[in-house]
Amino acid sequence: MSAPSADPSRPSVDVVLVKDGRTKIRYPAEVLSDDGTRISVRAGWAADGVRDFGFVRFEPGDVFTEHYWRDRWYAVKEVRTGGGVLKGWYCDVTRPVEATGDELRVEDLDLDLWVSADGSDVRRLDEDEFAAGGLAVRDPAAAAAAVAALDALEALARAGRLPGAAG
Repeated sequence: MSAPSADPSRPSVDVVLVKDGRTKIRYPAEVLSDDGTRISVRAGWAADGVRDFGFVRFEPGDVFTEHYWRDRWYAVKEVRTGGGVLKGWYCDVTRPVEATGDELRVEDLDLDLWVSADGSDVRRLDEDEFAAGGLAVRDPAAAAAAVAALDALEALARAGRLPGAAG
């Protein structure tokens, strides 16, 4: 997610995605709102080049409106083309966000969910990676919370009630 179009009236933060104690990616984002529980930001695609999953492509120019919670084990990211066409929602299972000053720190727990723009494609991702990662052995409570978060996200998506989804 590359630098968002800067609006000087809105504060900016760095989103820091951490996995296994290491920074996976860091990118700037524009804060849209923060109600004390949910923080919403907007950022452009920050990875190098195109990431083609087969069912969706993330590419330069894409815009992500990302919703993080201080009390939920996931993040919901609405993905649009630079022209505003909705691609869908990419949901990350994470520990609750840690917001400190000008940084949002998010710990990736491997599990993900993709929901297409029309809601017809709801798919769980990376369950094999999650199982191989050993979280269930290292931190059984966190592993249980992660699985419960993925189940909850899937149920909400199938009901058309994904948090952070417009419309």
